[in-house]
Amino acid sequence: MLAILGCLTIGVFLYLIMTKRLSVLIALVLVPIVFALIGGFGLGIGEMMLAGIVKVAPTGIMVAFAVLYFGLMMDTGLFEPIVSRMLLIVKGDPLKVVVGTAVITMLVSLDGDGASTFMITISALLPLYKRLKMNPLILAGVVALGAGVMNLAPWGGPTARAMATLNVTSAHLFNPILPAMVAGILWVLFSSYLLGKRERERLGIMDMEEKDNIALAFQELAVATLEFKRPQLFWFNLILTLILLIALIKVWLPLPTLFIIAFAIALLVNYPNQKQQLERITSHANNVVMVSTMIFAAGIFTGILTGTKMIDAMALSMVSIIPEAMAGYLPILTAITSMPLSLVFTPDAYYFGVLPIISQTASTFGIDPIEVGRAAILGQMTTGFPLSPLTASTFILIGMTGVDLGDHQRFIFKWAFGTTIIMTIAALLTGAITII
Repeated sequence: MLAILGCLTIGVFLYLIMTKRLSVLIALVLVPIVFALIGGFGLGIGEMMLAGIVKVAPTGIMVAFAVLYFGLMMDTGLFEPIVSRMLLIVKGDPLKVVVGTAVITMLVSLDGDGASTFMITISALLPLYKRLKMNPLILAGVVALGAGVMNLAPWGGPTARAMATLNVTSAHLFNPILPAMVAGILWVLFSSYLLGKRERERLGIMDMEEKDNIALAFQELAVATLEFKRPQLFWFNLILTLILLIALIKVWLPLPTLFIIAFAIALLVNYPNQKQQLERITSHANNVVMVSTMIFAAGIFTGILTGTKMIDAMALSMVSIIPEAMAGYLPILTAITSMPLSLVFTPDAYYFGVLPIISQTASTFGIDPIEVGRAAILGQMTTGFPLSPLTASTFILIGMTGVDLGDHQRFIFKWAFGTTIIMTIAALLTGAITII
């Protein structure tokens, strides 16, 4: 009975959000409540919901302040000199332009927001691609590759959702796949090199004046108004960001506190005026509210599914139909299918509806559920999100570059899937996921 109730809960949840009958937040909260009441759990679900919220609170706080911190760094113009230098280096060489596109995208992607990454990078680079008469599919594709691999960051949507669902910290979920992420970054650079080499062979190298590059670099790149840029504090912001990244990897302090402290320091030093501080916080409030409310709503969803034992019942049912000989391959199967499933499941549907069942099933077979979580983020709405018609940011990408969605998917799918395969192999070799 519980297994059926759990399947209905997840099935209805998936149906409502994939058909856009309800928003994700409302579906996360109301659907499990309704089915828990049908199951006769009554007011006992209150404690389950609170327990779920408490478990995801650290993740919600971390993601909220990560968005604020990297958004603030974008406002100060921290990455502008780096981007500008890259654009000056590439000049009129299509090969350098494409590789530079990948590097710029991965730098801008540090804020964890796909939409802003696409708007910033496309705005900066599209004039250069047009001037060189380069294929816009390459621009859309390489930006997709760079943003995809960087979306594995703990403050990115998929990893944050996985942490909330599995109730683990980024130190346990994300840190072990850092080598795999590095392998993914190298693959993106290699793919960009191959694509750029083809374009150089097709177009040759165009002579461009340095002033043209300088003009293209930031006249089209409106990261923030001049009022909020802080070029005189570039080195301070760079050192602060590097220390933060090292502290995150080394886990010197709990991750939420690291982001809170770093944000407070950055806000005070860059904008000592209280009015400007409020303006900067308010300017990023929309992204913060959207992400944090979703995570707390997910706490209710997972809290009820766990507290009512629906997940346990569904996992036991799945165990009965999975051949025991295949059980040991569950993490790698999850990894390989994760990227293509981005075209079918939204991140909310996958991480809050599908991942709990797979992870609990893995646990039944003696496999660490965290391995399944690591496998999932190697592709599902990381490398896959810039190709998925289920994410709004994909349409920003294709709209700004002027390419067709189908053409974009056909052009870059194999390269994006290759990123997932390379990261999966690296994860296996480093022990982040295993075969038993």
